[in-house]
Amino acid sequence: MGTAIVLAVLVIVIVAGGFYLVRSQAEAKRRRLEDAKADARRWLERLGGQVLNLTGTDTASQQALADAAERYNAAGSQMEQAQTVEQARLVKHTALEGLYYVRAAREAMGIDPGPPLPEDPERQRAGEVTEHRKVDVEGHTYELSPEPSQNTPHYYPGGRVAGRPVPRGWYSEPWWKPALVAGAWGFGSMLLFSTMFTGMAGVASAGAWEAGYDAGQEDAMESGDMGDAGGDGGDFGGGDMGDMGGMGDMGGFGDMGGF
Repeated sequence: MGTAIVLAVLVIVIVAGGFYLVRSQAEAKRRRLEDAKADARRWLERLGGQVLNLTGTDTASQQALADAAERYNAAGSQMEQAQTVEQARLVKHTALEGLYYVRAAREAMGIDPGPPLPEDPERQRAGEVTEHRKVDVEGHTYELSPEPSQNTPHYYPGGRVAGRPVPRGWYSEPWWKPALVAGAWGFGSMLLFSTMFTGMAGVASAGAWEAGYDAGQEDAMESGDMGDAGGDGGDFGGGDMGDMGGMGDMGGFGDMGGF
């Protein structure tokens, strides 16, 4: 009889302990999600304030603000669907991307760009346009510049699109968007990249770009020792962003990319 009582007590203790552990884990998960959503909401609200209160004064700033508004709408939709910490971090990423566009618009208008934004390693590694160029590719003219102009009104904050780096800068047209929508680069994309960027400091060569590497990875690529350098993503603001630097696969939200 005594043994039965002891066994019963042990069973009760084990069941109670398991129940407590499950509840504790669920509560910790809930708190992490709420914290991540609160952080994302803070950036989303900041983006919304900028989008609603700024009006572009020229083509470049108007286009940059239109792109920021797209990110704001996308981030708002993502926030409504966010059920995991990872999804909440994607909201933050999209909102931050929108703020990069806002910052570009403010610079184009000649006003204070505002406080610095968190750095994104993917954007840094993608490089940037460092000189003005005008090129012809298969009968079509493209222009790119480190500064906005009437001829280069389309800004890109830098990052990966469909697994390949796109440098930060101002362009005559958003040549990366077809790959962003389709999730893959089309025929002739390597020729286009090569023609626009060959010899430009801090930008990957056409071969490295075709392989999905940025300029900083070329030496390792040529030596055959890429290690983990070719991996997609990296940490953004402490979150595992995967291939988000290029606005590729949006995880739980599908292939949204902020659009």
